[in-house]
Amino acid sequence: MRKQEVHTGREAGQGHGAGSPAEQVKALVDLLAGKGSQGSQTLQPPDRTPESLLRPHGNADLRIQRHREALLNRMGGSPELGSPSSRLTSLLLVEDLMDLQLREHDFTQVEATRGGWCSDRTIALDRLFLPLSRVSIPPRISITIGVAGVGKTTLVRNFVYLWARGQMGKDFSLVLPLTFRDLNTHEKLSADRLVRSVFPHAGETGLASATLTKVLLVLDGLDECKMPLDFSNTMACRDPKKEIQVDHLITNIIRGNLFPGVSVWVTSRPSAAGQIPGGLVDRMTEIRGFNEEEIKMCLGQMFPEDQVLSGWVLSQMQADRPLYLMCAVPAFCQLVGSVLGHLHRNRPGLQDAELWPPRTLCELYSWYFRMALSREGQEKGKVSPRIEQLAHGCRKMVGTLGRLAFHGLVRKKYVFYEPDLKVFGVDLALLQTAPCSCFLQREETLASSAAYYFTHLSLQEFVAAAYYYSASKRAIFDLFTEGGMSWPQLGFLTHFRSAAQRAMQAEDGRLDVFLRFLSGLLSPRVNALLAGSLLTQGEHQGYRTQVAELLKGCLRPNTVVCARAINVLHCLRELQHTELAHSVEEAMASGGLAGLTSPQHRAALAYLLQVSDVCTQEANLPLYLSQGDLQSLLPQLLYCQSLRLDTNQFQDPMMELLGSVLSGKDCRIQRISLAENQISNKGAKALARSLLVNRSLTTLDLRSNSIGPQGAKALADALKINRTLASLCLQSNRIRDDGARSMAEALAANRTLSVLHLQKNSIGPVGTQQMADALKQNRSLKELMFSSNSIGDGGAKALAETLKVNQGLKSLDLQSNSISDLGVAALMEALCTNQMLLSLNLRENSISPEGAQDLARALRTNSTLKSLDLTANLLHDQGAQAIAVAVRENCALTSLQRSPFFLEPLGPSGLCPGPRNHVCVSAQPAVELYPGRRCQGPGTSTTAQHEPDQP
Repeated sequence: MRKQEVHTGREAGQGHGAGSPAEQVKALVDLLAGKGSQGSQTLQPPDRTPESLLRPHGNADLRIQRHREALLNRMGGSPELGSPSSRLTSLLLVEDLMDLQLREHDFTQVEATRGGWCSDRTIALDRLFLPLSRVSIPPRISITIGVAGVGKTTLVRNFVYLWARGQMGKDFSLVLPLTFRDLNTHEKLSADRLVRSVFPHAGETGLASATLTKVLLVLDGLDECKMPLDFSNTMACRDPKKEIQVDHLITNIIRGNLFPGVSVWVTSRPSAAGQIPGGLVDRMTEIRGFNEEEIKMCLGQMFPEDQVLSGWVLSQMQADRPLYLMCAVPAFCQLVGSVLGHLHRNRPGLQDAELWPPRTLCELYSWYFRMALSREGQEKGKVSPRIEQLAHGCRKMVGTLGRLAFHGLVRKKYVFYEPDLKVFGVDLALLQTAPCSCFLQREETLASSAAYYFTHLSLQEFVAAAYYYSASKRAIFDLFTEGGMSWPQLGFLTHFRSAAQRAMQAEDGRLDVFLRFLSGLLSPRVNALLAGSLLTQGEHQGYRTQVAELLKGCLRPNTVVCARAINVLHCLRELQHTELAHSVEEAMASGGLAGLTSPQHRAALAYLLQVSDVCTQEANLPLYLSQGDLQSLLPQLLYCQSLRLDTNQFQDPMMELLGSVLSGKDCRIQRISLAENQISNKGAKALARSLLVNRSLTTLDLRSNSIGPQGAKALADALKINRTLASLCLQSNRIRDDGARSMAEALAANRTLSVLHLQKNSIGPVGTQQMADALKQNRSLKELMFSSNSIGDGGAKALAETLKVNQGLKSLDLQSNSISDLGVAALMEALCTNQMLLSLNLRENSISPEGAQDLARALRTNSTLKSLDLTANLLHDQGAQAIAVAVRENCALTSLQRSPFFLEPLGPSGLCPGPRNHVCVSAQPAVELYPGRRCQGPGTSTTAQHEPDQP
């Protein structure tokens, strides 16, 4: 996106005002002529209340009043208007389109990202066209993207409705809402006619007569534009009265050749939004889909009087993860809810009892098809007719609507007009029937003509697949050529192969879901569902095995598993041929995946990474992957939130590949574990380079590798810039004092890292001193694991000085560090003043009874430490008794761990007698301590078996 200019004279966010009427008219004539600009207008209009905005103020305001009333009449009284959900009033701010959004089908986008949206930055709808800061100007070109069915048109309608009522967008004197469904009705159009088509009250002088200076032009549904926008080859036009092609007109408006002072808001599906060069876009936002709570709320609104039904529908959705992922799209969620609700209210007969609930996408839409058919009888007040009675009308509907849907899909055409219907032989009377209205919607355009569109893109794809399925029985030429020349093609299998090849070759994935439906129509369950209405009983069932092999043959040994290959696995699932996916899933569970390295197995693994419940929270692939496996899966690993790749013998070249993934703008990996591989400093440097640009990774585990001091320095340098990584584990990497010095330099600058594990790294007093000095400044680090080094008393004293001033550290692990009484005395002196530390691990050091006396004195004074581990120290009776007395006086300590092997049996004055019974005293070896672990009650312990030095 282009960088916006900076205000030079006035505070950001101020609007543009009006002087004398003559000056206003002149300014608007200049605006239409292309002479005006936002930056040159400096006057501020008076702030008006909603009531005053609806009240006429002179001739111009009277026209605006009429325009507002006309918009309210167009909107009607839909209950969805006026109170948009929080999902629509808080949009995601995004910097650019991801490659996934530019190249893949909407369903693929939702599946690959697990229905999640990555941006943490949001902007309120009422601030959508305002500056983001005091030194920037309002955006001229704003784009809002969202997958089909997410609510783009609903968002626009709500904004326009609220503006017309004076409740939103008060900075705009005039809002001109247009849809590409309206614009498609024109072959040529001038800018002046464009304005008057939506603002007929402007009069003969057009927009200038309205005496306005701030206008918003809304262009809803760029993906429905009948001609693609070509910014490279469109001639410039600056004459607002010149008639040019509609796509050329839109291009010139976006470029600023026409209406340079008018704000433009475009909504689009992501793939179509890529037509607009990023350099012309000032602000890009995205509408997120439903989260789990909003899915539940949506069902509650669909079934407000039956919460039991709502809960049952939700449980059925959640039982099928691939379908539940897609319920993040509101339109899909409502479709699934309506089908399942219909099934619950109209229990299937005995012959259909085994066919519900739907398990696949095609089964779901087949039930929707049957639900649509049943409405014909209900609408006439009759008993729902038998499916067989509707067979003729049903096949006629699919034959006409399906041909329209199929050829529209091939041409990327999603809106149709009466001439299109005539070309494809669609009977207009048929569109008035109840079943047809469940698929195709009618909308009046501003040109008083009707536009038709499928209720959702997926319904167009389902009907198109049903048409292709039926037409392939009698077609002798390729159905994709639309009557053009092609070699004769006979038989269903030949036509299916043609469809599969076209889908695999489509770079934008627009035929992916079509191929899923086409495969699903061969499923025995779908055949049973639609037998007698749309399909013939047992039709093409002999082809199932051949089609499955044909689909598997599409999985070629490419270097990477692409989205088309994963779609093949979805097709096999629709076909109810899931043996391949099940075999890989079983191998994952048993640890036998290493032997499954064919292209088919890799594609199945990538598919499971998206849809498997096991991989939802973490893709756990230790001991499984070769270098070739990982390389082929890299595009799919981009969207895993948590990735565990331990013990795969990965070396530095693999870190170069993985670094390229982490550097990608699409990357959503939040946690990655690469423990126990063969990564040296070169691999660490590759990962460090990715951390310079990565904005998603929060946890990196490099435990038990060999990155050394140089690798630690590279990572430390990256941490000086990175602002997202919160946890880093470098245990057992031989970074020594030099590496500790580098990490200390990073801690002095970094403000986001909160967990650092440096155990088993041969760090001595020198490195510890440097870390301690850095922690005197750093306040973000909460947990430092420093066990099994060689810091000795000198390092302990350095850390003690830090604890006197540090205001952030809550957990400090100094296990096995050769700390004697001198070091303990320094640490305990610091504890007398430190009010932040909650957990201290001094396990396996050299603390004698003398050191125990210092511990006891500190425990009497300290009021914040909650967990203390003294296991495997030489406390003896004297030290134990001193600590026991101090524990009875301490009011904060909740967990004290010690070992019985270094204590003689205690008498009545032993370690844990008396009224101080809220302290957990464990004689068992304890796992490393983390803040937040608490005792559950007297005599219990939250500790578990000790696994030394594991993060």
